[in-house]
Amino acid sequence: MSNTNQQYDSVIASCKDIFVKKATDYGTAWRVLRTISIVDQIFIKAQRIRTIQEKGEQKVSDGIAAEFKGIVNYAVIGLIQLELPADAPEEMDISNVSLLYDKYVLAAKTLMQDKNHDYGEAWRSMSQESFVDLMLMKLQRIRQILSNDGKTIISEGIDANYNDIINYAVFALILMQ
Repeated sequence: MSNTNQQYDSVIASCKDIFVKKATDYGTAWRVLRTISIVDQIFIKAQRIRTIQEKGEQKVSDGIAAEFKGIVNYAVIGLIQLELPADAPEEMDISNVSLLYDKYVLAAKTLMQDKNHDYGEAWRSMSQESFVDLMLMKLQRIRQILSNDGKTIISEGIDANYNDIINYAVFALILMQ
């Protein structure tokens, strides 16, 4: 498990580096995004990976790894947006955003550790295609929760789906190394 923790941290460090650099370049422009827009951004990235997997080629230079990193970062944005009140300022200090990023990644990592305990790192035997399919399913679930005005009867909420998406993307990136 310690190897998994180190690999997880390494992948997240790479994702966070991109996140912070983009926040430096663009500010927190993503604050204008509603949940459905974040879901659509993740969908676009996951669908691009799936298309590349199915066609066996790509025409745009950004590779699959970059798309998985983008998925991690948009899922973290989604979690941050769920926490912030509607009247929170659109522009946020990078140090504050960095702390929020760490908070949500730690929660996702803790979930991963708990599931790894119970499932015995079954993800290491899964295919990249399965991770993408599972992410697409989680996005469909979030869409359904949104159409139910954010309410669920028995199921986990939007945040749990974002956490799973983060972990699937990290697993895919670990297995790509």
